[in-house]
This record gives sequence, structure tokens and C-alpha cells, in this order.
Amino acid sequence: MNQKQYGILSIPVIVGALGYFVDIYDLLLFTIVREPSLAGVGILLTDKKAVLEASTTIIDRQMIGLLIGGIMWGIMGDKKGRLSVLFGSILIYSVANFITGYVNTVDQYAWARFAAGIGLAGELGAGITLVSELLPKNKRGIGTSLVAGIGLFGAVGAYFVYEATQDWRLCYKIGGGLGVGLLLLRISVAESGMFKEVKHQKVAKGNILMFFTNAQRFRKYMLAILIGLPTWYVIGILVNYSNRFANELYGPNGIISGRSIMFAYAAIAIGDILIGFVSQYFQSRKKALYLYYGLCIIAIALFFSPFNTSDTRMYVICALLGFSTGFWAIFVTMGAEQFGTNLRATAATTIPNMVRGALPLMNLIFLNLFQQNWGWGLIQSGIITGVIVMLVTLIAAFFTEETFHKDLNYLELEEAMP
Repeated sequence: MNQKQYGILSIPVIVGALGYFVDIYDLLLFTIVREPSLAGVGILLTDKKAVLEASTTIIDRQMIGLLIGGIMWGIMGDKKGRLSVLFGSILIYSVANFITGYVNTVDQYAWARFAAGIGLAGELGAGITLVSELLPKNKRGIGTSLVAGIGLFGAVGAYFVYEATQDWRLCYKIGGGLGVGLLLLRISVAESGMFKEVKHQKVAKGNILMFFTNAQRFRKYMLAILIGLPTWYVIGILVNYSNRFANELYGPNGIISGRSIMFAYAAIAIGDILIGFVSQYFQSRKKALYLYYGLCIIAIALFFSPFNTSDTRMYVICALLGFSTGFWAIFVTMGAEQFGTNLRATAATTIPNMVRGALPLMNLIFLNLFQQNWGWGLIQSGIITGVIVMLVTLIAAFFTEETFHKDLNYLELEEAMP
């Protein structure tokens, strides 16, 4: 079946980028409005323990929603189509954001973010899958990088919307409104030709158990998840707690974690746009990843080094950390490229959300195991957690398949694990 050839600035890429912009706006909004929103639901900001517990509850509930939604939308994307997921996920997170604007307790806040997490889980995977299948293979890396890179500026947008309004409830309502506007734009996007070919074939579609019933597929799936871990270690731990790290590293400071997030995500967006061209230059996804991993290790070392002695330097290092983890686009693209058309949306949607869902596990190691149980300090816990994450990631990347030149028009067959 011949299908229209799309370019890197075609409607699917532009709409995919705008969709991910709204996705990231909503996903990161809590980290930006955390303190005023917690105060708004009755948490005393001077009670550091209560603030930390409430923040962890809300973030973890949102991440669990992302994990569940990733599985749900991934399966639906392969069974019903990529566009069905985009419409359904946008509708759910738009409604959830409007509801968040009216919450009055931490429990209500957490459940609203859980619902939003379920909705947000479908956007990136379905968008990356669609762009990967609509663009020719020599352009899909750049196309998906533009989707992720432009989309990641949503965090910057969220920061400036709050700075302009100083009203956290209004910020959530604006996020819901952006989602509704996005639904109208989606109408102009075509369904994937590859999916249309497979739709009426008698082959298993969206069967997530197929990742676990074949040794080779299981190996590829696990490796695809592990290569993305540094992103959420950097954002969820180093940048998110940058004010606490600053206090340990150089004493009293004026670091605002929302501003750190903004600088980091602006740099991530730039890194994500550039990595598509880096991958194109190397003719390799893995070489591009290795380059960014090296930059990430350098940025982490700077974060914990004697160089980090002022607020200005902390913000600069947060930006460097962000740029070095600007491989989200290639990471998700590689997840989509690893699997056949009948499992591709399931893979591309569940893999990034499995990584997001790993943040509570990293927090468990960083906060509960190292600090509370073992009595380690913040700095030592942060360093050891980072060493573990980077070692696991580098080993996983070494064993991951190179997918730059891979033809995506194939199917996954159901054979049992030997």
C-alpha cells in the first residue's frame, strides 16, 4: 500500500509537537506551582515534613496514573488506532486539569493528578508512533526530535503562565483549555498507513503479554526502558530538589525549584531538537545516546562538585543537566522502532511511562533506603543513586539494538518463550 510521504514540517509533526507541548505543560505544572498549590489545600509551608509528604503523595499518584495509562493507551493504540488514543487521552487529561483547579484537599489533589496521569500517558507514545510510521525512515529521527523538542517547551510555558497569573488554579484550568483546543487540531491528522494495513489482518494487536512470552522481545523491552532512566533521576531528584541540594552544597540560597525546572526543560527541549540531527550525522541512534550520556555524567559531576557554589551556578548546571538528558525523543523513537506494527504503539506508549513510573522507585532508594533507613546525607544519597542509575543505563545501552536504518513495516508473531 502506497501512502503519502510526509516531511519533517508536515501537519502530523506540527500537531504532534503542539500536543506534546500541552502534555508537558500539564505534567510539570505541579512542580512549578507546588508550594502555592499545597498552601491552597491547607498545607502549612513551614512544616517541611508535611510539604514533603504531600508532594511525594501527589507526584507518586500522578506517576502511577501514567504507568496505568501507558499500558491502557498502548494496547488501545494497536487495537483501535493511533488517533483514537490521541483523542481519548487528550479528553481525559483536559477534564482532569479542570477538576484540579477546584480541589480543596491533598487527597483530592492526588486523585485529580492520578486521573490526569492516566490521560497524559497516551500523548507522547501515540504521537511518536504516528510520526515514525508516516515519515520515511531517513527523516523519522528528525521528525520525532522536533515533536519532543518543541513539546518540551511546555514546561517553560507553564512557568511563565504561572509567573504571569500567580494563580495556580487558573494555570490548571488553562491547561484544560489548551487540551480542548488541541482536540480540534487533531481532526486534520491522518491515521498511519501501516496501522491501516494491519487493522483487518488476523494477527494479535496490542497484546502486552507478548513482551513477556518471547525471550528476545522481553530483553528488547526491558533494555528500551532502562536506557531512559537518567532523565527522571535528573529531573525528579536533582532538579526537583535543587533548593535542598543548594542548602547542603553552599548554604542559604534563593533557589526556586520551579525556576530550576524551567531552565532544565528549556535546555532539554534544545537538546531533544539537536539529537535528531546528531543521530542523522552519526547515522546511529546509539552513538547519539552515548554522546548525551557522557554529557550527563559531566553535568552530574559538576552538580556535586566544589564549582557549584552559588544560585547562578546552580541554575546553569540545572540547564546543563537538562541539555544532557535531551535524548527523550530518540529514546522513545528507539522504543517504537524495536517492535512490529501490531505492538509498536503498545511499546512506544508503555516504555516512557515505565520510565516515569520508575521515579517512585528511585525516590524510594534515594529518600527511604539511603537517607531514612541507612542514615546517609542528602549529598551522598544523591551521588550513589546517580552512580547506580548511570551504570544500569550504560549497560542497557550497550546491549540495545541499533535501529537507525530499520524498516518498520513488519509484524510481531505470537510464539511461546522456550
